[in-house]
Amino acid sequence: MKGDRIEIRTLRLVGVHGLLPEERSRPQPFEIDLDLEVDMDRAAVSDALADTADYGAVIDAVAAVVAGEPHHLLESLAAAIADAALADAHVTSVTVAVRKLRPPVPRDVGSTGVRLTRTRL
Repeated sequence: MKGDRIEIRTLRLVGVHGLLPEERSRPQPFEIDLDLEVDMDRAAVSDALADTADYGAVIDAVAAVVAGEPHHLLESLAAAIADAALADAHVTSVTVAVRKLRPPVPRDVGSTGVRLTRTRL
């Protein structure tokens, strides 16, 4: 792959994820970044959405994951998001960053998060 990618930045969603009881009792905000590795050669010539990943559909799929089944760990949530992005046949690899904007720590922290990369097998 030559490095073509679709970038989705600072997707803000609300979900119920976390290990502690207070995290599992109410929705909290998350920020998500995605890098979708996609071969853009055909789309660059055809100018047709059918020849590339539909980032709107990927965003909807990610929103469904965050609004869906609770995850204890950000690692698990990020992996489920990666699986949702890889469901688009045009996406060959995805890097997902998930940030918890109100982490339950007794320090002044802007966010905590994870970043993982998954590739279609």
